[in-house]
Amino acid sequence: MTVIPALKAELADATRHLLATAATLSDGDVSAPSRLPGWTRGHVLTHVARNADSHVNLLTWARTGVKTPQYATPDARQAGIEAGAGRGAAEQLADLEDSAARLTAAIDGLPGEAWSAPVAGLRPTSHPAWYILVRRLREIGMHHVDLDAGFGPADWSGPFVTRELHDCLRTWPYERSPVSEIRMLGADGTPTGTWRGLGDGPAVEGLQADLLAWLTGRSDGRGVRVVLAGQRSGPGPATVPAPPPWLTTLAPADLPETPPKDYP
Repeated sequence: MTVIPALKAELADATRHLLATAATLSDGDVSAPSRLPGWTRGHVLTHVARNADSHVNLLTWARTGVKTPQYATPDARQAGIEAGAGRGAAEQLADLEDSAARLTAAIDGLPGEAWSAPVAGLRPTSHPAWYILVRRLREIGMHHVDLDAGFGPADWSGPFVTRELHDCLRTWPYERSPVSEIRMLGADGTPTGTWRGLGDGPAVEGLQADLLAWLTGRSDGRGVRVVLAGQRSGPGPATVPAPPPWLTTLAPADLPETPPKDYP
């Protein structure tokens, strides 16, 4: 048994929740601003749909061994988003459903040995095909929040938060770190883990979902506290530094080629 069935089940659940949110949006909702600067909700929805198709490209590469770029070029990626952003709610939903179904079919049709095939996106680094599932879950989880339509960081699943924090640490840009230490807390305030030696600056602490939202730019530091010489600040953006660049590489550099039993 590998992690593939669990990731597939998690992806199906995350997709259902995103589609349910999209189904509640009106034409006016879709044309309204999202949380991403310069993007409407229509931009976000179109991006998620085209991202599904781009992952079909990577799965085709893994299945056939023929290099099939995720996107033809960065400009083509952006043009596809702009071309679909102005559509109405019904068309956006239909596209989101259809693209998700195409991706599911490609995932289900991938032979077992192909999950170890190397593929690559627009940015470094290459990664084994099984990590496509992690990347797609990341796209859905983050952009569901970006829609600003009732789904927030507190709605992320526990496995999603744990995995994304793990990959934040594995791709940490030490030379640009604004903090020296990150302390993760449970709901009762007790420590659940600590990252040390991250760079210069203060220590910060918070619930895992709040820390992930801060690290990925999905919050301004709400729920995160700075800790100096044992003294805790009040939580929130007034005292929390800006996070370092997120995911400077698409994947950790030392992923196992063969799908592992669990990830992380």
